Amino acid sequence: MVAKISFEDQITKNKIKSIVLMFSVVVFLIIIGYIVALIFDPSYFFIIMIISIVFSLTYTLVSYYNSDKIALASVRAKPASPTHHRMFYNAAENMSIASGMPMPRLYVMQSNEINAFASGRDPKHAIICMTTGALEKLSKDELEGVIAHEMSHIANYDIRFMTLTAIMIGMISIIAELFLRSLWFSHNSNDSRGGRVQVFLILAGVILSILAPIAAQLISLAISRKREFLADATGVKFTRYPRGLSSALKKIKNEHVSKQDVHAFNKAVAALCISNPFKKVSGLFMTHPPIEERIRRLEAM
Repeated sequence: MVAKISFEDQITKNKIKSIVLMFSVVVFLIIIGYIVALIFDPSYFFIIMIISIVFSLTYTLVSYYNSDKIALASVRAKPASPTHHRMFYNAAENMSIASGMPMPRLYVMQSNEINAFASGRDPKHAIICMTTGALEKLSKDELEGVIAHEMSHIANYDIRFMTLTAIMIGMISIIAELFLRSLWFSHNSNDSRGGRVQVFLILAGVILSILAPIAAQLISLAISRKREFLADATGVKFTRYPRGLSSALKKIKNEHVSKQDVHAFNKAVAALCISNPFKKVSGLFMTHPPIEERIRRLEAM
């Protein structure tokens, strides 16, 4: 007999795990900053921090405030029609009432693959985009399950959460890059710290500057997987019917997708989708947890 899983416990556990993983990114940022400050003058590190913050914030926040427009333009989505996509509108209205959230703007993209994504910086600026394949192949309960999952991303402010993660990863990458480049132009022969200590610090700094951005990116992907589990559990909270979403995921798992349908998605949007259309990615580099594990957890709720 399969042990029952509480969606409340799943929500709490995945929120805690996301925060712990986010904290580990902060730790990476502090460590690499501390080593750079030891090697160079602290005032030099202060300049590097300002540069990294300005560049990372500017790039990420521009994307953040235009996330919905960028996502929709990349897949050439068009506004859904209340007449031709009536079931889509009805399901979204039902989930809006169940979640207590404003009705998101609805869009449709051309693809035979069953997929969907949500974007927007907050519930008042949210969009949900469904593929034509999802609207054709999913039943009412399955469609509501998928929409509930996407509205959960909005309710949990996942775009905001992942944006904050992206800012910190951007800062780590910029600091690492500036540090490595600065070594080529640095002729600092300060003997007060001891030659061996200085060499050790530089070596540690180089290794950390190479590995830290990679590790931070892997942590970001782990956070993304936890947010998917969180959205599944929160979606069950909205629908009170886990079989709808689990049935939709089974259809996604078993369908055969053509290369043309996969290429309809931009890789930047793949992480937003309910299932990564580029299914060849595996292991630590997955943006989504294994679909079999998601189904197992849903069926145990």
